[in-house]
Amino acid sequence: MFNYRQIDEANCKYYPVAPLNDLPPGERMFIEIGERYIVIFNIAEELYAIGDVCSHDGGPVGDGELEGYEVICPRHGARFDVRTGKVLSLPAVVDIPAYPVRVVNEMVEIGVPEEQ
Repeated sequence: MFNYRQIDEANCKYYPVAPLNDLPPGERMFIEIGERYIVIFNIAEELYAIGDVCSHDGGPVGDGELEGYEVICPRHGARFDVRTGKVLSLPAVVDIPAYPVRVVNEMVEIGVPEEQ
């Protein structure tokens, strides 16, 4: 089971997921790496990636409304900071993963923890 927290880049393997121009400002992209469901947001030309799973009930959060850097879970209204995965409101009480994002040669890459 994954412990919900911001992920340490030093322990990650990076995976190319899409060309940068496939994710223009104001858009989001849903991806799957292994068994991890991830949503990437482009907010003001900065990229953020979080687990697409609400820690309250396991439902997806990525389709939720975005207010600034907060995504609102469409099922029960829990709020999460897309920059850190930190939970900001009930009914969720546990943070969700925030994955490191980088761009290499115009390709968006997501870092996920290497299996131990």
